[in-house]
Amino acid sequence: MSHLYDEIQQQPEVIARLIREEEHSVAAVAAELRLRPIRYILIAARGTSDNAATYGKYVFASILRLPVALAAPSLYTIYDSPPCTGSNALVIGISQSGESPDIVSVVEEARHQGATTLAITNELGSPLSHAAEFALPCHAGAELSVAASKTYTAQLTSLAMLAAHWSGNEERQAQVRALPQAVRAALELAEPISHAVSRYRFMEACFVLGRGYNYATAFEIALKMKELCYLLIEAYSSADFLHGPIAVIERGFPVILVAPSGRVYPDMLAMAESLCQRGAELITISDEAGILELATTPLRLPVSVPEWLSPVVTILPGQLLAYHLTRTKGYDPDHPRGLRKVTLTR
Repeated sequence: MSHLYDEIQQQPEVIARLIREEEHSVAAVAAELRLRPIRYILIAARGTSDNAATYGKYVFASILRLPVALAAPSLYTIYDSPPCTGSNALVIGISQSGESPDIVSVVEEARHQGATTLAITNELGSPLSHAAEFALPCHAGAELSVAASKTYTAQLTSLAMLAAHWSGNEERQAQVRALPQAVRAALELAEPISHAVSRYRFMEACFVLGRGYNYATAFEIALKMKELCYLLIEAYSSADFLHGPIAVIERGFPVILVAPSGRVYPDMLAMAESLCQRGAELITISDEAGILELATTPLRLPVSVPEWLSPVVTILPGQLLAYHLTRTKGYDPDHPRGLRKVTLTR
């Protein structure tokens, strides 16, 4: 196969190891955070980690009811005008490698200003982990493919664990512990997806739509399809899509919908019905029969999880779709052109 395929398949074990090795540490960090006067959260990240940060924005805001913002690292490294973070902030840096200078700069400056700082990284000895007061390793092991897969779901799981323990909600903590089984079940889609992708061999453009917690999933699927399949593909919230981009849709235009069960499902179902009326071709990731019946290519999730954790599961069909389409198009999934594993930005 390839490094990427192997790493996609490793995700149940990675998440199980992360929970087993770090839940106690996460609980300790959460206990300390509850003692501090934290009033808002700022998250700094790039690339795939930035999509994890978007998920974190929804999780922390919905569970902890704290305002959450995503940092603009260029304010720190190019414009030399870092915002005044203050001591009542938690600043989180998320990076697979922990080496990107701009993300490190955000965390260093925040700590200098007296903010609480936390690093989530796969490399515990990295500059980012040293810059932060607290560091949570992802336990993903070496990720050899350029396109991130297991480090992304490990980042999502770390954020979910932190939110669950910070809130003190034992039911949510138990739901996180059940993730490895759900991820393992979702990987059963590997074979049907491998057969379905031939239909899209000559696809050149596409949209990906999600909303709520899976807004991040839409962007991560789009990123994987861009970097591996070289597609012109854009991600939108289903709500934002109505404010202009839907005009592009014509008969046969492919649209990937991320629509698991939960509060946003009715909105996604209405979007699917509207797209069908316009003649779009739907590739749908869901555990709901109603929206799957509207799809040309239904990717039925074999397991249902609480909506707040669904991005850890819904991304898997997207990863598999990107991988198999890359192979079908004749490209190398482990060495996308013009990309390196570690990108150093300032």
